[in-house]
Amino acid sequence: MTVVLTAMNRFINEADGSQTAFLDGNQPDRLCAPMVQYIEARGGKVLLNSPVRSISLNDDKTISHLTLDDGDAAFDEYVSAAPVDIFKKMVPAGWSTMPFFRQIDELEGIPVINIHLWFDKKLTSIDGLCFSRSPLLSVYADMSTCCREYASSEASMLELVFAPCSPKAGGNVNWIAKSDEKIVDATMGELKRLFPTEIASDEAWPSTLGEGKGTAKLTKHAVVRVPRSVYAAVRHNGS
Repeated sequence: MTVVLTAMNRFINEADGSQTAFLDGNQPDRLCAPMVQYIEARGGKVLLNSPVRSISLNDDKTISHLTLDDGDAAFDEYVSAAPVDIFKKMVPAGWSTMPFFRQIDELEGIPVINIHLWFDKKLTSIDGLCFSRSPLLSVYADMSTCCREYASSEASMLELVFAPCSPKAGGNVNWIAKSDEKIVDATMGELKRLFPTEIASDEAWPSTLGEGKGTAKLTKHAVVRVPRSVYAAVRHNGS
């Protein structure tokens, strides 16, 4: 809930905060490749398949060099984009007691489930990311409206974030351990409750059975479990 309130506060207070955008294709081609081209056009070099094994420090605790698979390498500037749980394992001993780096001890990765749903009809949708009123579905978007790669005027493809999905993430049910079918059925039930004029009653998904005049039926689905996705604040021992 803290994450949702923080995001909503930013959307409310920033003029363009509520605007969202989606890549018009896959990340390697539409995000990573242009970044590489930008760097190389300015004389930079991108090293692939060169994982960082350790960070070595100078006496003043600045970085001396990185140890890669094929040897040591030093650079002008260092920026880490590693997930917190991975970065915790990389932090050198000389940094581990520094107040700045101790802050990462207060973050812990928690699970999230991403759900992709394909329907046989076009749903009423908007071009943007939507927050849900459901206790199970955090945010969602109709990618057939938002993304060129999935564009369609005849059928919708929804992407949804199913969260919280475990007690560790603040939920009451350990959904991440349940079958794809149970997760999709719960999702379809929530969509039917939220949009009774859109989602059809379907015996394949018992949670959708009941009142409502919707006609859109699910044709395909995919469930992607991410054991450590977003982060929760945790207390230090003894604090």
